[in-house]
Amino acid sequence: MPWIQIRINTSGEQAETIGDHLSETGAVSVTFVDAQDTPVFEPMPGETRLWGDTDVIGLYDAITDMKQIVALLEQQPELGKGFIHKVEALEDKDWEREWMDNFKPMQFGKRLWICPSWHEAPEPEAVNVLLDPGLAFGTGTHPTTALCLEWLDGLEMADKQVVDFGCGSGILAVAALKLGAKHCVGIDIDPQALTASNDNASRNGVNDRLSLYLPKDQPQEVQADVLIANILAGPLRELAPVIASLVKPGGKLALSGLLQEQNDDLRKIYSQWFELDDTAFMEDWCRISGVKK
Repeated sequence: MPWIQIRINTSGEQAETIGDHLSETGAVSVTFVDAQDTPVFEPMPGETRLWGDTDVIGLYDAITDMKQIVALLEQQPELGKGFIHKVEALEDKDWEREWMDNFKPMQFGKRLWICPSWHEAPEPEAVNVLLDPGLAFGTGTHPTTALCLEWLDGLEMADKQVVDFGCGSGILAVAALKLGAKHCVGIDIDPQALTASNDNASRNGVNDRLSLYLPKDQPQEVQADVLIANILAGPLRELAPVIASLVKPGGKLALSGLLQEQNDDLRKIYSQWFELDDTAFMEDWCRISGVKK
């Protein structure tokens, strides 16, 4: 089915309201994209997390009269006459098939492979995680996930208790379990993420060692040997005491979802509880790791 989209450049403060206007004019989906073309993901509960310079993208059926849509939007006080926008026709593709064709097996570290569930594992004797992310974030293609997978591959995981804080597709939890972890607790604010994590754990035969919770239900007594949190800087900052409390003394921590310019701030916060390693960098992103004091 062919589609057409309107892209509106605005500020973070107005983006959510403009997104509501697009929905009211018949947009079938609305996406928020920051100045670096990075989709917004992993918000705090009840919150849409935005950057200062934001594009709001509304997707419409290609038969939609976009002149009429623009005229309706010009009546909104946040936009007005001549607001900055671009209308684009999208190529008619089977987007699910397109995505599947471009998601290939990937190696992380020395022994860990992430393989699409529909693709044959290239090294059957390696540690292979079969993944179908569904609607949740996390395939290994994003640098933040890759940084965490490489870190996990370098650990001795036998008999370890793991917490995956913001588990998304379950890719990190399943990887930890297939690398030898005894048990993993996955926590996410999105029920769809818990469903995707459970599905991927079942696909890999480790669902009996994975327990999944919304934040309000997470057990308070958990003390992790290894905790991974691949979310965003804001939640990592605001939830730092909670995250630190889930790691036992001598336990290991990895934080990702961070832009390089956010590294110093987060290191300062987490150094209260952890002896930190050198930060690892990949493209514009970074990973902070350390050991609980």
